Amino acid sequence: MVSGKDGAVAVPSYTEVLRTPVFLPVFAASTLSTWGDYIARITVAAVVYTWTGSALATAATFAVSLVPSILGRALLAPLCDRLAPRTTLVGTHLIRAALVLLLVLAVRTTESVSLVLGLVFVLEFVGGPAMTASQMLLTDLFPVRRVYARAFGLTTLATQVNQAIGLALGGVVVGLVGDTTALLLDLATFLVGAVVLAVVTPPKAVVDGADGPLSGLLGDLAEGWRQIRTSSVLTMLLLLSLASALAAAAPEAVALPYASDHTGSSTWGGLLMAAPILGAVAGLLLLGRLPAERQFRLVLRLALVMPLPLLVTIFEPPLPVVWAAWFVSGALQSYMLPLQSAFTLLVPTAMRGRVFGLAGALSVGVTGLCFLAAGWVSEHTSPAASVGICAVLTLGMFVLLAARWPGEQMQDEIDATFGPVEASETLAATQPDPAGEQPAPAQPEPGGDPVLRRSSGG
Repeated sequence: MVSGKDGAVAVPSYTEVLRTPVFLPVFAASTLSTWGDYIARITVAAVVYTWTGSALATAATFAVSLVPSILGRALLAPLCDRLAPRTTLVGTHLIRAALVLLLVLAVRTTESVSLVLGLVFVLEFVGGPAMTASQMLLTDLFPVRRVYARAFGLTTLATQVNQAIGLALGGVVVGLVGDTTALLLDLATFLVGAVVLAVVTPPKAVVDGADGPLSGLLGDLAEGWRQIRTSSVLTMLLLLSLASALAAAAPEAVALPYASDHTGSSTWGGLLMAAPILGAVAGLLLLGRLPAERQFRLVLRLALVMPLPLLVTIFEPPLPVVWAAWFVSGALQSYMLPLQSAFTLLVPTAMRGRVFGLAGALSVGVTGLCFLAAGWVSEHTSPAASVGICAVLTLGMFVLLAARWPGEQMQDEIDATFGPVEASETLAATQPDPAGEQPAPAQPEPGGDPVLRRSSGG
């Protein structure tokens, strides 16, 4: 993709991101792991359904994959402040590979649903730090923040696509090769990912594990929460992200019953569920062409508009119109890209493990509750009314946040993050080292980065 321009500010291209040393193998390892995760989830669900014939037991397998991921992110992510990101990722990959092997043995030799669900619980729990470590590794790979923002956009886009591919592959793989082989493929993705990450040599981490000693798990959570609460910018970014969950979850939560009410078939249900995801991909592609500063200036505007297309659902128009409305709403959700990117960069480097883990756990937990809330409202009203009510509630929360939005302070910090200082950083990052080695990110001064120091002071 050719770099776009906005005045004198060049937008890094995806090609530039992909050419960055080490990024491509790390990106490939992450993609394989995502596919493996979804293959395993569908495989376990299929096994449990075969054993029990119970839809409730089958649904429990997906619930068991959600709850421990929340706990794992919150309780284990602070390990990322003790260990280098690559060490954390390699370790979690190897541990999860061993657990998948135990899962294969359980499926082959028993028909114990409780044992299988217990192994899935532990598997998802120990994978909790992986997402946080991946984010931290990305900041190490891209010391130039403007290029980091582009890389973050590419990985976010890839996550959306890989989820869809993983779901599609999971069903096909289980049908073609059976449950045992499907789980062995999942095991192979973890092993390949661990080997790739062990072989590549990323730049030195900005903060070593020894620089951020932690007192304990409860202390970790408290410190992460204090870091967010003492910064009005981080607090508002997190609140906006959490407030978005209700309108984002409602269409997917009621798509199947909505389609069933209007056609008696599940075919349209799948299409409606895909609409926001496809819209998000389109939105990310469009927004990603803008410089990071302009992306962030659009965050609040896009958020305020995002629930509006969903209101069409209340009038129950023809399904293609509903599909288009949900697609547009998904595209408007692209503001989550600059929001999450800014949140990442404004957290002090020594606190990222704790803050990312806590924020990630809150996001997953709130999203799960929003799915349940949308389903509950749908049962007591109708699927169409549920989407409309969730959209109105979300819009109300956005208006309240907009009234207290620290716009000037927030924009000052974003402009400072992606400001003129990047010129020297870009030159240093793009000049090859005489010895042929990848340059390490610039080390912060003893007082910390001015932008990050402001964000921690509220």
